[in-house]
Amino acid sequence: MTREEIISPENLIYKKPDLLNDMSMHYCPGCSHGVVHKLISEVIEEMGMEEKTIGISPVGCAVFAYRYIDIDWQEAAHGRAPALATACKRLWPDRLVFTYQGDGDLACIGTAETIHTLNRGDNITIIFVNNAIYGMTGGQMAPTTLIGMKTATCPDGREVRLHGYPLKMTEIAAQLDGTAYVTRQSVHNVPAIKRAKKAIRHAFENSMQGKGSNLVEIVGTCSSGWKMTPVQANQWMEEHMLDFYHIGDLKDKQ
Repeated sequence: MTREEIISPENLIYKKPDLLNDMSMHYCPGCSHGVVHKLISEVIEEMGMEEKTIGISPVGCAVFAYRYIDIDWQEAAHGRAPALATACKRLWPDRLVFTYQGDGDLACIGTAETIHTLNRGDNITIIFVNNAIYGMTGGQMAPTTLIGMKTATCPDGREVRLHGYPLKMTEIAAQLDGTAYVTRQSVHNVPAIKRAKKAIRHAFENSMQGKGSNLVEIVGTCSSGWKMTPVQANQWMEEHMLDFYHIGDLKDKQ
């Protein structure tokens, strides 16, 4: 088979999305962010929304998301991405508007903005990557850190008596009247990646159809913060994270 035959459209089974530029990503090896970036890029391309999408980049590991996906971006103060997304959608209602946030950004300093934006039913999508730790700043305990999970600020493991319970933001979002679609997915294997992409597409379509606010949580890994190899982190996530953060749709308002 010639090179031309190998790369012909009939034989092509995978390619990098056109919206993902050639800049090397700053994420650690094994990090889930790169996979989620790819899925978002693919969905935007498939919807034909390349020129009509606005992403809101937060503070945290994904602070440089605007470097990698070639769409219009706004940079938000720590935790304030949903508030900025509200403004963008109301000013440009024909745009596809989404935020891209980690658990520290969304579930800690941005708790109020997240809940009130979702409850208003603003026609946006929040992409929420939950790796249960503060990855960027040194691996501290996050609102989503599991009971017994060790971090830099709870080296003996999270204790309910001292630190309270992990915050399930997706379950909270599902109870709000303004939310149209609330789901929790992961990207640790091929079937999970396919389901996550389908969920992102559904959320984006909902936002463009004016059905309300949407939250897509992606349970991810943090090899560096967890002090594990990428393979170990995936295994640990399957054995521990997914037992607490159950995968699947929590709400789908048709």
